[in-house]
Amino acid sequence: MTGPESTRRPTLSVGIPTFGALPPSGAWRSLLDLGRILEDAGVDRVIVPDHVVNGPNVSDYPWGTFPTGPDAHWLEPLTVLTGIASVTERLRLGTGILIAPLRPAPLLAKQVATLDQLSEGRVDLGVGTGWQQAEFDAFGLDFAVRGQLLNDTIGACRALWERQPATFTSGSVSFVDTYCSPPPAQPRLPVWFSGTLHNRNVSRIVELGDGWIPIMGATTADIQAGVALLRTAMNNAGRPPESLLVRHSLPAVRAGDGPVDLGATMAAVPAMVAAGATDIHASIQAYDRNLANPAGACQKLVAAFNAALG
Repeated sequence: MTGPESTRRPTLSVGIPTFGALPPSGAWRSLLDLGRILEDAGVDRVIVPDHVVNGPNVSDYPWGTFPTGPDAHWLEPLTVLTGIASVTERLRLGTGILIAPLRPAPLLAKQVATLDQLSEGRVDLGVGTGWQQAEFDAFGLDFAVRGQLLNDTIGACRALWERQPATFTSGSVSFVDTYCSPPPAQPRLPVWFSGTLHNRNVSRIVELGDGWIPIMGATTADIQAGVALLRTAMNNAGRPPESLLVRHSLPAVRAGDGPVDLGATMAAVPAMVAAGATDIHASIQAYDRNLANPAGACQKLVAAFNAALG
């Protein structure tokens, strides 16, 4: 299979709940059914989130209300995606986001390459630093240098995926003449970095990444400006600027307290694509809060998305 950069058509990604009480505790296997539903409906990519552990102060979440209490269930995303890969054939498998610095780089490289091989090249690795110091404390990692830890982790993964043997040296990860086989099935596994576009993030996207996941709440104007900045930086680095992948979250428009108005929601899509978005992200729970009829919700979502693209 080829990577997402091989097609010009904007893709539709759907986030699913791998946390809390949906699906009910003890029924997590229904996530595999949900993966099949997404594929059958024509969704391009499934997105799963990540928290390895939670501290007690989830109310410190900087982007609104955290979706669960600190003691809620949170499934490990690469494991969930492996399960979904086993019951699908086309659906791309994305993390949004994986807190990469919490994983030892050689182990992460092995896990991701294995998933990419088993899925025949369907992995999109969305990564970031997360926001909870408690998670880093639990791993004995310095939260203050989380950005550098992210660079070191993905830099080491790139070395292990692309060279045999690999040698890599950084402040937190170093190895010499090290083999990590098999490599990913994709010639270049797409890595999407999340966050605002300060100089360090621009550099890591250009040097190590393939895509940008803007911070929650970013407007279409924010994304248009960010895309222009990143494409210029990529061009200056000798990378094709048109290869940049960009995810734009799609806010659900409701009429009062009623259901989502799909027409009004999808009316924003053309402007998002014109701004440079290559992927539009929607949460399944915005369209079917209790997952009572996810097949129907996904079919309507895909039909409305395709109609918006013309």
